[in-house]
Amino acid sequence: MRGLYLRFPGGRKKALTISYDDGVEQDIQLLELMKKYEIRGTFNLNSGLFAPEGTQYPKGQIHRRMSQARCQEVFSCPLAEVATHGYTHPFLTALPAPALLEQILEDRKGLEAVFQRPIRGMAYPYGAVSDDVTEALALAGIVYSRTVESHHQFYLPKNWLRWGATCHHNDPELMALGAKFMEADPDRDPMCFYLWGHSYEFEQNDNWPVIEDFFRLVSGDQGVWYATNMEIYDYVTAYERLIYSTDLRMIQNPSAIPVWIQLDDILAEIPAGGCVSLF
Repeated sequence: MRGLYLRFPGGRKKALTISYDDGVEQDIQLLELMKKYEIRGTFNLNSGLFAPEGTQYPKGQIHRRMSQARCQEVFSCPLAEVATHGYTHPFLTALPAPALLEQILEDRKGLEAVFQRPIRGMAYPYGAVSDDVTEALALAGIVYSRTVESHHQFYLPKNWLRWGATCHHNDPELMALGAKFMEADPDRDPMCFYLWGHSYEFEQNDNWPVIEDFFRLVSGDQGVWYATNMEIYDYVTAYERLIYSTDLRMIQNPSAIPVWIQLDDILAEIPAGGCVSLF
């Protein structure tokens, strides 16, 4: 036996996800591009910083947060996951424990009230993270959180509360990394391209073609699973819960998510709640 490896839905070897922060008006245009190219991703919102209803921004202001009602309308979309970003977007590492927990829990509660579903993901405001912060996130029910570190690789995180990205969309290596990812055909560990940023930066830098060119490059490939951050987390953790017989002939899946595996040349789906004999 050479090895047992995770495969994404349909037996795919690669996944792609994106993550954008702050809930700004430019997210609307980004979502239109996501719909055009069938890209899925996560939007990280601050429920304590929704713009008041009817806000009119001065001409030339770039960072324009949306109201609660507008966010509810825009992000109630099957392509988008909503995650937390700190109730008022503070430096979490600068807060004492009670205030830190309040920032996380109040944001969760606020977003859950708006979107009527559990919110378990996060992106760190300003990328500020420490061991104390990750411990607080875990206590507050957050299962993954994205940093602002770019590693230029395609691996899944070992620590979901310190989930680094492949790159930011302004990275000069963006298109080269995208091409490398699309051309790759891994025979062992699966690959994940993770892109992050703020959509207001496209207006600020007058470079909307950057993201559309990237979407055009990476979209429409049957070998890639286009997923939200939470979909990837839930899928990988379901894989990690698989139960194996001693000889690997039987695999049981106690989760509610069908999981694909590759054992040598055998590609198999282990159905939710099912048990499969491989040979």
